[in-house]
Order: sequence, then structure tokens, then C-alpha cells
Amino acid sequence: MRKFFPLDKNYILEQAQLSLENSLLDYLVDYVKVQYMLQHNPLGLVDEVIQRIQDHHSNDYNRLHEFYIALAGIFRYKYYHDNQLAFIFSGEEPYDRYCREWSAEFKKWMRSLCQHKNFIMGVLELTVFYPHLDEARFIGDRLTTFVAQHFEIKIHPQKGIVKSA
Repeated sequence: MRKFFPLDKNYILEQAQLSLENSLLDYLVDYVKVQYMLQHNPLGLVDEVIQRIQDHHSNDYNRLHEFYIALAGIFRYKYYHDNQLAFIFSGEEPYDRYCREWSAEFKKWMRSLCQHKNFIMGVLELTVFYPHLDEARFIGDRLTTFVAQHFEIKIHPQKGIVKSA
């Protein structure tokens, strides 16, 4: 996994995030489809676009992988930037705690991000409408940039995550 900041060394958290990638991306795609229908088709009319969204059943999330990795890095930066070795006094295993925390925060973030049409359209383009590879890379970069702006950070290719000026 990519290191997003100098102290990005919480390997248990990284493993928890990686283990949840498919299930959380599945949640994201389903949630985006529902939000699109609610926000852009409140009457439930079925046209070609709506039919494609309804008929879409795939668990191929390769085009969302880099976006997911960036979100995982943002989570580690926001919540575990300064302290990579926190003690857990509840008796819960660190891996289980990280799975629970990451899942809850990911779903919360998706509810917030889905309030933006550009985010919904970007996810649909990458998962339902399958653009050409070059266009998919552009859309994926656009999603990552949108999320970075949303969290008021920048993801620098060499420096990793830095706060926006």
C-alpha cells in the first residue's frame, strides 16, 4: 500500500482497510445507484440510462481501486496521523477495531459525498458505463481530486498528503 505521510506505518489498519475493499466498494456502488435514482429520477421513470443502472450487477471494482486507496490514506492521515501505536483498553483486537472504525467512517463519508452530483456521476461512469481506459483514468483522478478538495487536503505525488493552503 502507498505511504501517504511520513508516519503512515499502521500496518494493521492498512490490512483491515484492504480486507474490506470489495465489501465497501460494493456498498458504495449500491448506495450511489440508489442516490442517483432518488436525486435524479424521483418519478421512477425508466429510460435507457435508468435501465442500465438497474441491470448492472458486477463486483469488478478495479477502476475504483486507486480512489479507495486514496480514501484509506486520508482516513489514516485524519485519525492516526500523530499516533500510530494507540493502546486499546477495551480488550478489542486492533484489527477488529480498525475494521469497525473504517467501515463506519467510509459509509459516513459516502453519504456526504453522494450529496454532490459530480461524485455520483463519476462513480457511475466507472462502474456502470465503463468508459475507455484513458477516460477511466481521468475520471478516477477527478474523483480523487474531488475527495481531496472535500477534505481540504492535497495528495502530492512525492510528498503524499499535505494540508491545503
